Amino acid sequence: MKQHWNIELDFEEDGTRTHCTASLSGPGAPGVQSVGIARRNPDDLPDAGIGEDLAAARACSKLADDLVKQAAAGIEDHTHRPAHLQL
Repeated sequence: MKQHWNIELDFEEDGTRTHCTASLSGPGAPGVQSVGIARRNPDDLPDAGIGEDLAAARACSKLADDLVKQAAAGIEDHTHRPAHLQL
């Protein structure tokens, strides 16, 4: 069986903050979505690329954590015992 999921990253910027929403899509993909935010120090020059990198990293990290929690819940539903999963 082959699965293919896509991670979509959507960005919004306001000059001092970059907001990234990461979501999974594709047949059979779990309904997981997460948010990452990067804030620019007021003393730093604007650089949208840095804010996007950091916000995306934070959103993807949270997405991974949420997937692990979802997998643990699925294991616990099947085994009726606590699951101990880590990244």
